[in-house]
Amino acid sequence: MAARASRKLLRDFLFRRACTTPIAGARHCSSAAETAPKIPHFSKKGRLLTGTTLGLVIGGGAYVSTVDEATFCGWLFSATKLVNPFFALLDPEVAHRLGVSAAARGWVPREKRPDPSNLGLDVWGRKFSNPVGLAAGFDKNAEAVDGLLGLGFGFVEIGSVTPVPQEGNPKPRIFRLREEGAIINRCGFNSEGIVAVAKRLGAQHGKRKLDETTSSSSSSGEEVKPGGKAGPGILGVNLGKNKTSEDASADYVQGVHTLSQYADYLVINVSSPNTPGLRMLQGRKQLKDLVKRVQAARDEMQWGEEGSPPLLVKIAPDLSKEDLEDIAAVALALRLDGLIISNTTVSRSDPVTTNPAASEAGGLSGKPLFNISTSLLKEMYILTRVRCPFVTHVTCYSQYLHWGRLHRTYLYKMPLIFMLYY
Repeated sequence: MAARASRKLLRDFLFRRACTTPIAGARHCSSAAETAPKIPHFSKKGRLLTGTTLGLVIGGGAYVSTVDEATFCGWLFSATKLVNPFFALLDPEVAHRLGVSAAARGWVPREKRPDPSNLGLDVWGRKFSNPVGLAAGFDKNAEAVDGLLGLGFGFVEIGSVTPVPQEGNPKPRIFRLREEGAIINRCGFNSEGIVAVAKRLGAQHGKRKLDETTSSSSSSGEEVKPGGKAGPGILGVNLGKNKTSEDASADYVQGVHTLSQYADYLVINVSSPNTPGLRMLQGRKQLKDLVKRVQAARDEMQWGEEGSPPLLVKIAPDLSKEDLEDIAAVALALRLDGLIISNTTVSRSDPVTTNPAASEAGGLSGKPLFNISTSLLKEMYILTRVRCPFVTHVTCYSQYLHWGRLHRTYLYKMPLIFMLYY
């Protein structure tokens, strides 16, 4: 009896200890059953909704996996329209930086739909899959060439690239004019410099060559596809001068020596309004001396079967008739390969003048530039007697259609390339 009573007391003592211990109590205490959370009971409607959602997700994934790439990429491009309003809420330069970073990391849709054959054209011995490209000023340091070409552009122009890195003008330096569909910028050739850009382009070029070698071994290679040194698209390199440089020609020559091996065409930018004294280089004597030195630097380099890259000059829209005649004379005398019409304007006409941002210094681009650049294109077309290919800026698809009609109606003899300008 005493033994049984002792064992009972021991069991009671151990049981009480177990109930007072936190871990054990959570697992074994009989009172835990009273406080344990109840397992939720899903109603019939809840189970039906959950099953329907899972079915749609699984079925949608299965359907998408069977859709061709062209249709799927069309969905992606449509979906990006939902993100556009978000960028409009950001500071313009922040939004610009995010756009470049996204393209550099491949976080943008890739165009898988082939361009119609009637959009292709041959200029300077280069085959463009379509005539719509991205102007210099967006990807200044060649960070996102592959991503931007993947969006479907026929060509992308990087830069302007300066020999020595420079920060550009103080911020803020980009201003939106929403109602007018325009932007004013005074960035001032902010650039990482030609060494950084050359390293980046060299790495990209080596990767493309490796990919081309791999793909050529598995294909017949009979079809000649559009493209250039940037792979599926044409790459232009826009050269600028440093703000503090005393010898502008030396800056451009240095750019040619370092970057021309990666370029399908080169651009001498003498028309930015944000670098002091730069537009003075558009005078007849100054421009002639500059182009001759740059051409000589290009021609003294060794080139393969594709030859040296063509050389273009980017001019300003704020030029007098005499200035235009001088530029045309230099272009014809030195057999310049082309002109880019045009850079941003320092003029402010209605309705831009009513916008508070119109008082900001810098170059204006966007819809207000369209009529100005159209008039300039007409003048240079007449002055050069259709002997010089032109690259012109458009800012939206409707203007591209207008240029298409203009091209067929009036400029059928002249190679014309369109360039989107931000």
